[in-house]
Amino acid sequence: MSAHAAAGATAGPARGGTWRVAYAIAWRSLHTYVRRPDLFVPSLVFPLVFLAAFAGGLSALGSVPGFTFPAGYTAFQFVFVLCQSAMFAGLFTGFSLAFDFESGFARRLMLGAENRRGIALGYALVALTRAVITLTVVSGVALATGMRITGDGVEVFGLYGLAALLVLVGYLWAAGIAFRFRTIQAGPLMQTPVFLLLFLAPVYVPLSLLRGWIHAVASVNPATAFLEAGRGLISGVGNHTGLAFLAAIVLIALFVVWTLTGLRRAERPT
Repeated sequence: MSAHAAAGATAGPARGGTWRVAYAIAWRSLHTYVRRPDLFVPSLVFPLVFLAAFAGGLSALGSVPGFTFPAGYTAFQFVFVLCQSAMFAGLFTGFSLAFDFESGFARRLMLGAENRRGIALGYALVALTRAVITLTVVSGVALATGMRITGDGVEVFGLYGLAALLVLVGYLWAAGIAFRFRTIQAGPLMQTPVFLLLFLAPVYVPLSLLRGWIHAVASVNPATAFLEAGRGLISGVGNHTGLAFLAAIVLIALFVVWTLTGLRRAERPT
């Protein structure tokens, strides 16, 4: 057998092993997620509470001078809830990974997996699937309560494509921490930076209406690009779309390295 053929024979099973591990983890985790109301219900309730509080309770902000948004204040706030829900679907999957380490399940996985990168990939599939469930429910409720979308189908597709990238950003950040600390007590390290990133962006009004230090911080915050791009897509007014996708892809690339180096640290004997 030639060297090229031998390399191909080796690479094929390795790739297959990665996906076998990933699918097994995804099935087990999603089966547990759907069957346990204490995991399933909060992930749906929290975004709906935010949507009701922000889009309903703060709707008067839509009439302040200088606030112009074609799709209305509900759609303006829906984009924030969408981005937040996407990133938190990733974060909560990182919590699950940390819990699995704490319970000993993830350690047994690492001993038995053909390719341990499949573990990281499997939980990524879990994060994306959780996000699909959550965002479907939140979007359905928003539309049922009168949210207007003035963007076209391509722009709406782009909005949910951006949300999928944010799921991966949240997951990869949290997974890197979970692999390093291997305990649910690391949850605040996963959650706090994402909270700060999101709430130091133009959440309630456009960037142009912010003043003082919050405007300066929001101007350089990548979450601002995500929100403004999403709001531009849902309203049909393109705004920072390329910048938002570029920022998300750069963060994913950085956090892939962060996650894989964390995985290598978790592989070391303790």
